Amino acid sequence: MSRRRPAEVLWSATVFAAEEMGAALRRTARSPNIRDRLDFSCAVLDAAGNLVAQAEHIPVHLGSMSIGVKSALGEAEREGLELGPGDVLAVNDPYIAGTHLNDVLMVKPVYYEGKLAGFVASKAHYVDLGGSTPGGIGAAGELYEEGLILPPVKIVERDRVDENLVRLVSANSRTSRHTAWDLHAQVASLNVGEKLLLGLIRKYGAKALEEAWAWSLEYTRRYAMNSIAALGLEGEASAEDYLELDGGLARIAARVEVRGSSVTVDYSGTDGQVDVPVNAVYGVTVAATLYTLKSVVDPEMPMNSGFERVVEIRAPRGSLVNPVKPAPVGAGNVETSQRIVDVLYRALAALAPSRVPAASCGSMNNLALGGRGWAFY
Repeated sequence: MSRRRPAEVLWSATVFAAEEMGAALRRTARSPNIRDRLDFSCAVLDAAGNLVAQAEHIPVHLGSMSIGVKSALGEAEREGLELGPGDVLAVNDPYIAGTHLNDVLMVKPVYYEGKLAGFVASKAHYVDLGGSTPGGIGAAGELYEEGLILPPVKIVERDRVDENLVRLVSANSRTSRHTAWDLHAQVASLNVGEKLLLGLIRKYGAKALEEAWAWSLEYTRRYAMNSIAALGLEGEASAEDYLELDGGLARIAARVEVRGSSVTVDYSGTDGQVDVPVNAVYGVTVAATLYTLKSVVDPEMPMNSGFERVVEIRAPRGSLVNPVKPAPVGAGNVETSQRIVDVLYRALAALAPSRVPAASCGSMNNLALGGRGWAFY
């Protein structure tokens, strides 16, 4: 029998690799936030940075994963930072990684016989990475008050962890022992993903895996297009809602347009960015948009970057849903993301009323406590 297997089998094996990365991260992490609350996500991306497979983890992490990986790789390239075999890139700058400072994105290239085959990536929420407020989500007028900002840096080079970088990050955390341990755990999870992908390549060939991933992206694109067309959502609808801020309200407005089998979501009309940490970086807006659309179109739809190819998202630069650095963004990831979902549901209710749930409370209900040398989230 030929060593080549149907593309779906290889893609499913890639999804399994992402799930195993998550299992490894949970087993080896020390902080309750990662080990018990499971605030992390793992994924596999092709050589171009397109997300091809994801575990069943956190939507805001996964929906922004491709944006974060591509942005991190692009920034590293501009800075002359070459990512070779055995290297791991770490970044938490929200304007690059795509969520907020608490989320550390790590990316590891997978090479086979000197050629880049793809990437494994994980994003994990660290309870505290410094800042004026324990937990990093609180009163802040600019990004620099929210904690330590990591541009894309190598936390591992040629399979050797940069312990000085680990010490630097941990020293800026109120939960330093957990932070150091979890950084190592996150690296270990990437090693698991790399090992599993290399096993697939050795067994079936790099070309077969590449073709399977390309097939998965196209399959998801066609699946989404067919599902949208089958629902008959043709038309336009708009909605708005507000965040309550000290001294006023901040408006989130969305217009959804469905034409045939494609969707456009336009956030023009949303208020400009504010000097409190409820701004949602573009990656968060994309993640919230894709999550909402998928839940309405088909919750069982396979998910990867193929879905993004049928959805156009317009978010004005400098707005609450696409701010400009150094606007603070800590709660944009956890609160504004929820309100974006409710606004989109309200708009979609006019197009598909039988498929849209009632609005939730529009909040993630996060609780953060802390003091001198400790933090709880």
